[in-house]
Amino acid sequence: MNIDRVAGLARRGRVLALAAILALGPGAAWAAGAIDALERFLAGTSRAQGSFVQETAGGSSGRVERSEGSFAFERPGKFRWEVAKPYEQLMVADGSQVWFYDRDLDQVTVRPLAEAMGATPAAILFGSGQIDSEFALADAGTEGGLQWLAATPRSRDAGFESIRIGFRDSLPRAMEVLDAFGRTVRFRFDSIETDPDFAAGTFRFEPPTGVDVIRQ
Repeated sequence: MNIDRVAGLARRGRVLALAAILALGPGAAWAAGAIDALERFLAGTSRAQGSFVQETAGGSSGRVERSEGSFAFERPGKFRWEVAKPYEQLMVADGSQVWFYDRDLDQVTVRPLAEAMGATPAAILFGSGQIDSEFALADAGTEGGLQWLAATPRSRDAGFESIRIGFRDSLPRAMEVLDAFGRTVRFRFDSIETDPDFAAGTFRFEPPTGVDVIRQ
């Protein structure tokens, strides 16, 4: 396996674990504050689209990696997460499977939606109802004009240590993830539009002719 392929697989792992924007269903009732903002978001926002900026800092390299793109989701189980810069990558969930297309590697990876979801940061924002069975949730106060939610995975195999999500007007505007390697991944969500009209095929994916398709 060459260096470019190893780097591509590492990028794919980060996108699948951290970014992925999934959409399944509303949560249970919790206390006021940021947790209440999460509940209102899950219960009241069934479809939305917007843009994101992701920055990863820390680790052995000491460099800050930055990517940006767009997202869209529709409950239950449909989402699209598209990285435009610096590497073009596309992740699409059609309600039953998640398709990840890495153009650099000329490769498509397919996983069942339920397995790809797990106890991930995406599960908190766009997951099914029993989020508190996967995460310990706490109100983390107000900072930078956002209500912050702290979440700690109950499983030791989650691949990350903790998450913070910042809400404003019952919509997620920022997310910070501390992964198991000591890196901090920060997301900023912008231009969020709720209840949009999606283009036909937004949540469908057909592998391009000639690419490798790997089913996991």
